[in-house]
Amino acid sequence: MIRSTILAMGALIVVGGAFAARVSGTSTGAQFPVYAGETPTLPSVPYAYEDIGLPDYLDVHEIRQWDTTPADNPITDAGATLGRVLFYDVRLSLNQTVSCATCHRQEHGFSDPGRVSAGFEGRHTTRNSMALAFARFDRNRQFFWDERAQTLEALALEPIQDPIEMGMTLDELTARLASTAFYPALFDDAFGTPEVKPDRVSRALAQFIRSIVASNSRYDAARQAQGGAPGRPLASLTEQENRGLELFFGPGRCEQCHVGDLFMGKQPTGNGLDSTVTDPGSGNGRFKIVSLRNIGLTAPYMHDGRFETLEEVVEHYDSGMHASPALDLRLRGRDGQPLRMNFSAEDREALVAFLHALSDTTMATDPRWANPFATAATDAGPAPLQIDVIGSIPVRSAATFRLRAR
Repeated sequence: MIRSTILAMGALIVVGGAFAARVSGTSTGAQFPVYAGETPTLPSVPYAYEDIGLPDYLDVHEIRQWDTTPADNPITDAGATLGRVLFYDVRLSLNQTVSCATCHRQEHGFSDPGRVSAGFEGRHTTRNSMALAFARFDRNRQFFWDERAQTLEALALEPIQDPIEMGMTLDELTARLASTAFYPALFDDAFGTPEVKPDRVSRALAQFIRSIVASNSRYDAARQAQGGAPGRPLASLTEQENRGLELFFGPGRCEQCHVGDLFMGKQPTGNGLDSTVTDPGSGNGRFKIVSLRNIGLTAPYMHDGRFETLEEVVEHYDSGMHASPALDLRLRGRDGQPLRMNFSAEDREALVAFLHALSDTTMATDPRWANPFATAATDAGPAPLQIDVIGSIPVRSAATFRLRAR
């Protein structure tokens, strides 16, 4: 039964019982699930995270050599299951309103559709949340836009402790999780004892993130069927997509930075976004070269989310790059100035079409990576209500909402 306290003008202050809510931040327009106080619903037989494989054309040394999985934290079914629950649990934020999944949403390729992300008190970060799929095979094994984290294990704990993003201390986190009815058993399954410890939280989250290997795009199917080296025309792609592929691997020079079938870089670069450095990134305005896999799902683009569409991204590399000391040599002409590709409108459209062929849309609904609390809320009976955030109160767990039937 839903139990709530409703004030005049539709403001909802207290909600309890078997209640599921969906909250939208007015500053970004993004909607994300919040299921506070629920118990996750998990399959009786765990999903097979250990054996998430690659298609044969990717299951080669050239790809496997970039595996970021450390010897002391292999992916296990129980470990990634725990990581999945942690990833979606708002208990990881101070006022229990934000989870990892708030800013890394499955339907958006585990990225944030907002230009920058809103934290637990409504304040905003300065960068767009990066997509997480294929982080397991990161070519330079450094993470965040400025590459400050050397491992996914280190990455996992930073947002939890960030004063804007989630606002927790590790002591508060472990005490809160240990006091739940279900976490000790999940930690026992994953690590052999029920003890909740920060390093176990980070290891479980890293296992879950590494399990997100989505290789079921139209490009993957075409490459698997045809084989050979990347960059050749593919029979099952359209004429327009193959023109985009030709440009990407040829005169467009995209592949010089987004390399091979991972479409990923190996070192940070300056890509001509500005003439002066306003965000130093990893130094001198250089940022991580992210994978283009699932790029059609992960708008907006660049470290600050400045481009809303792939058309804008292509236009930038075609004619919009700025000269600056940070501009990578690969993006300069012989005169040292930014390259001007001078693509035709048809070529720009072809590049965008090819980039969309890199997206695995099945990832967006795959139950292995879905919200286990959403399942719990649905099974509890009442249909979710729609809630719009209209303000936040700077205390640990209070917020003001407007309620409407869904």
